[in-house]
Amino acid sequence: MTDAIDCKILDLLQQDATLPVATIADKVGLSSTPCWRRIKKLEEEGLILRRVALLDRRKANVPLTVFVAVKAPRHAMEWLEGFRRAIIDISEIVEAWRLTGETDYLLRLVVPDIETYDAVYQRLISRLDFSDVSSSIAMEELKFTTAVPTTYLAR
Repeated sequence: MTDAIDCKILDLLQQDATLPVATIADKVGLSSTPCWRRIKKLEEEGLILRRVALLDRRKANVPLTVFVAVKAPRHAMEWLEGFRRAIIDISEIVEAWRLTGETDYLLRLVVPDIETYDAVYQRLISRLDFSDVSSSIAMEELKFTTAVPTTYLAR
């Protein structure tokens, strides 16, 4: 079970996972050893999945974000497993979601340009049949975060 101190620790780590334990401890009102133990506990419990570096997409030469809405030709486990296999090794697909409603799956891709997106699209449709695939190109990023709210943890 988490408490308010754990939530503060998680908020700090979500902003900067490279913060030294001593700095985190100071900000949450603990000494280093109990703070380190709490972080280890949060990792062991699986609340902290991993610590990663977030790259600047533009500097990594993938400034274009494309959202791809996919409609499956049929709703069957066989097709879903084939879809998972089809997208797993396409590095340009950075997110994939199964949805309710009109669209069955939503993919988020990052690519350098339209030509690269088209090549990814061609690879995707060569691997599996789709009922419909439609793309939307992001014009402007209004909000982007990897941080999740911790306010619900203390419940």
